[in-house]
Amino acid sequence: MSAKEDISGKWSCDGRSRALGMMDGKAENPAREGEDGNGSGWIALENVHFIRSRKEILTDITWRLEPGEHWVVLGANGSGKTTLLLLLAGYLWPTRGSVTVLGYRFGTVDLRVLRRRIGWVGSFLQEQVPPHQKPLDLIVGGKFASIGVFEKPSTEDYRKAEHLADAMGCAAVLTSPYGVLSQGEKQRILIARALMADPQLLILDEPCSGLDLVARERLLETLDRMGRTSHGPTLILVTHHLEEIMPVFSHVLLLREGHCAACGPKRHVLTAANLETAFGVPMRVFCDGGRYWARMG
Repeated sequence: MSAKEDISGKWSCDGRSRALGMMDGKAENPAREGEDGNGSGWIALENVHFIRSRKEILTDITWRLEPGEHWVVLGANGSGKTTLLLLLAGYLWPTRGSVTVLGYRFGTVDLRVLRRRIGWVGSFLQEQVPPHQKPLDLIVGGKFASIGVFEKPSTEDYRKAEHLADAMGCAAVLTSPYGVLSQGEKQRILIARALMADPQLLILDEPCSGLDLVARERLLETLDRMGRTSHGPTLILVTHHLEEIMPVFSHVLLLREGHCAACGPKRHVLTAANLETAFGVPMRVFCDGGRYWARMG
């Protein structure tokens, strides 16, 4: 059975569950010598502030994620969503407060090693991919956190990349230059690349941006199936569209101008009152088939 045929089950690839993000137990320990790496939780921000050019982008954010939860970071443009994720991935450092990711508190961990456990899919990555890049090499490069292949991958690496592409529904474009792919195909290739390193955390920064309706729904269905696997990564989705929050996402962090407007199980957060606070206009909220929709007024 191919990975694509088995996608609704265990996301295994010819019996090898590693091929879709399961940790193989050989990840390098990111803690520095003499440190136990213990942070305040599995993933946590404690009273985090972030200031840039004298402007406070994030203000007193406290947020905790537990294993088994899949989160959405929701808010209007400019509310601080991407900045928050850059802090989680260790690309930015908080002005005040503490950050713990995968049980390791920043300041007691080698962030270069920790980032290997974190997959990221976002527009900033797309912009770095050369148009002539072959998708298969791009996926394999995810193992080495590189755009393309600069180290010698094994036959198993290429086999795993092919399985991931098959599972993501983009195996047919592996020989085409990246620059000629559709936006939906590019996003699927980048998700496969992120899974190549067996991440424990997968951050998706507006992955549906630029997709048409059909491509968006197909990608969201893929993410929903991925989130239901027992050995897949924890998902954090950034969006400003309620309809992109698939049923598998259990919790929502709602931001307004760098502040936490609401945080917790989505049924408690996705209310008309909370969304009106976050977006600044009257809202009506509907839920149908586990999906949420909003209308102004």
